[in-house]
Amino acid sequence: MSIRNAFAIMVGKTTRWGLHTFFKGGSSYPGMITQKLDPTVLGALSKDYEVVIVTGTNGKTLTTALTYQVLKQKYPDIITNPTGANMLQGIISTFLQHHSYTKNDKKKVAILEVDEASLVHVTKYVKPKAIVFTNVFRDQMDRYGEIYTTYQLMVDGAALAPDALIVSNGDAPIFNSKETVNKRVYFGFDHLPDGEMQAHYNTDGVLCPQCHHILHYKFISYSNLGKYYCPHCGFKRPELTYRMTDIMKMDHQSSRFVIDGEPFEIMIGGQYNIYNALAAYSIGRIFDVTPDEIRTGFQSAKRVFGRQEIINIDDKEITVNLVKNPVGLNQVLDMIARDPEPFSLVSILNANAADGTDVSWIWDADYESITDMNIKQITVSGERVEDIKIRLEVAGVPEEDLQVVPGIADLITSFKNAPTKKIHVLATYTAVLQLRKELANQHYIEGGM
Repeated sequence: MSIRNAFAIMVGKTTRWGLHTFFKGGSSYPGMITQKLDPTVLGALSKDYEVVIVTGTNGKTLTTALTYQVLKQKYPDIITNPTGANMLQGIISTFLQHHSYTKNDKKKVAILEVDEASLVHVTKYVKPKAIVFTNVFRDQMDRYGEIYTTYQLMVDGAALAPDALIVSNGDAPIFNSKETVNKRVYFGFDHLPDGEMQAHYNTDGVLCPQCHHILHYKFISYSNLGKYYCPHCGFKRPELTYRMTDIMKMDHQSSRFVIDGEPFEIMIGGQYNIYNALAAYSIGRIFDVTPDEIRTGFQSAKRVFGRQEIINIDDKEITVNLVKNPVGLNQVLDMIARDPEPFSLVSILNANAADGTDVSWIWDADYESITDMNIKQITVSGERVEDIKIRLEVAGVPEEDLQVVPGIADLITSFKNAPTKKIHVLATYTAVLQLRKELANQHYIEGGM
C-alpha cells in the first residue's frame, strides 16, 4: 500500500466515523472524499478480498442479499453493501467501513451490488472472481438508453477483469447475443414441458440477435425470459449449468422450488425472486457451499429495503415494493395478485434522477390487471401524482374510486384509515426513501434506510 493510499484511507475512515457518530448517516460521501484524494484507492482496499459482483437492471439488491447469506455459511469474514450504495463511491465506502490495519489469515470475501453503468469504473480496480448478470430490461431510459446499450456497459465492465467468470441468466437472450472475453456459465429455469409460443408483442429483446427474426420459445417464465430458440438460424438458449426444475409452491410471501435436485425455500414471493435465489445458489456452488448450507443461508435472509418489506402501522400491515420499470412492476403486480385477502393498493410515483426522469414507462406496465384483484381502496401519491392518476383511470379505475394524497405525511394518515388490514405499496426509489423518512419521523421504523 502506497503512502497516498494510506493517507486517503485514513481521511475516509475519519470522515465516515464523524458522519456516523454525529449525523447518523453518510453511506457514500466518505468514499467520494477518499476517491478524490486517491483515484486508485479501491484497488488497495479490495486487494485482500475474493470479490463477487452482482449487476443488472432488476434483482441486484435481493440477489446480493441472498448471496451474502449463502456465502456467510462458509466464509464468516464477508462484507457487502446492503444500503444500495452501488456506485463507485458507495463501493469504496463499503470497503472503508470494514478496513482494518490488523492482518488475519481468514479468507475474506466481498459480495457487492454494482450499478450497471458503474461496473466499468469498479472493475478498473477490483478484479472479481465472478460477476453475476441478473437480467437486462428497459430501465431509466433517460440514463441508460435501450437494453443493448445497457448490456454493452456490462460487457465492457466485465472485460476489464478478464479472469472473472460471468454467471448469467441463461433464459435472457441478450446474454447470449455476443462473445465475451470472460468465460461464462448460465443458470435458468427448466420447470415446464416444451411447447411452442412467442413473447407478448409489447416485450423488448425478442428479436434474434443473429438474424433479427422473431424468437420462438419452448416456454416463457415471464417477459422475454425462457427457453428460446430461433427457427430461422438456429440461435438458442445455451446449456444451463444450474437449473431450477420445479416450483412446488409460490404465493405472495414465499416460494418453494427445486434446484439441481435439491429443495429450497425463500421467504419472499414472486417468480422473479426465484431467479434471484437461483443466481445466489449458483455463486454458492462455485464457492463450494453445500446445498444444506445454501438452504440455511436462504432461511437466514431477511427482506431488504423496498423488496416486500413489511412495516406495521398500528393495526395495518404495509408491504413496500420498489418499482422502477414495466417488467419489474408487472412481476410485483402478479405477486400481489396472489394475496388471498382483500387489500388496499397505494401507488407512489416520483421522477427524480435516481428514479429516472422519464415516467413514460408506466404506460407499458400492466396496470389493467389491478381491476381483477380484490382491492378495496386505491390511493395515488408522489411528486408525479397526476401522471399515475391518469394512468390508473385509463387502466379502468373510475376517477371517483381513486384517493389522491400527494403528500407523504398525509399518506401515513391514509394508511391508518384504510378499509383493509393489508396495504400493498408500489413506489419508485426516491418515493421509498421519502416514505421511510416520514415513517422514521413518526417513530414507526428506526432510521430512514
